[in-house]
Amino acid sequence: MKFANLETSLEKLFDSVLLKLPSIAIGFFILFVGRYVIHFALRFVDRRFEKRNVDISIRSFIKSLIKFTLYALLLLTVANTMGIQTTSFIAALSAFGLAVGMALQGSLSNFAGGVLILMFRPFDVGDYISSANGSSGSVERIDLLYTTLIDDDGIRVFSPNGTLANSVIKNFTKIAARRMQFNVLISYDTNIKTAREAIMTALANDKRILDSPKSEVIVGDLKDSGITLTIRAWTKREVYWATKNEVGEEIKAILDKAEVNFPATNLGNLLK
Repeated sequence: MKFANLETSLEKLFDSVLLKLPSIAIGFFILFVGRYVIHFALRFVDRRFEKRNVDISIRSFIKSLIKFTLYALLLLTVANTMGIQTTSFIAALSAFGLAVGMALQGSLSNFAGGVLILMFRPFDVGDYISSANGSSGSVERIDLLYTTLIDDDGIRVFSPNGTLANSVIKNFTKIAARRMQFNVLISYDTNIKTAREAIMTALANDKRILDSPKSEVIVGDLKDSGITLTIRAWTKREVYWATKNEVGEEIKAILDKAEVNFPATNLGNLLK
């Protein structure tokens, strides 16, 4: 009796396998073809990363993420083709992903910002930047979640990539020349032409000042205490700070030589 029941069960199992044999064959065919499609897709992504010169760390991470996602979709497709129910598994996986996403919302935002920074390269390590979120300094390191800056006081600043990627970024390194500006307050009894010529002479004598764009000295404002002269000149980025610090002294020295008068109130402000 037991042998008869076993024989009947085996016959049912054999019949079930025969019925599902086409689906199983199609599933293995999809698995075989899908592996080659995934391999081709990963090679295409890798070539695009190389063309855009994407950072190695972010390149390998994104490739691993794409590979995992594609293989997961392939296995689910094969399972469905073979008649294996995957609805409960997909629902559980979706709920788990939603819970993780809610818990790591801030970190995911920083991660996405890090990916954008590493892909589009608004700045590189060593660049001096400032952003609308208040971060400024020399870029020491770019990670997936934070960008490390060294500010003007030598303090290490960790800026979240999410807010950094969504703010206006000024990159002071990726430029050939930079403009410096000075404001000088002279008294009303000073000849503006004389002061302008003296300042232009000081700028022309400094070889670090570029001929193009041209330097200019204009009347910026007429105040009760005196006339504000606005001085604009251009120099190469590499020598910007040294030039700006020294040109200010050169302008003051040549104005004294030209006997340009400064308001007494201006001297008082300087002594405060």
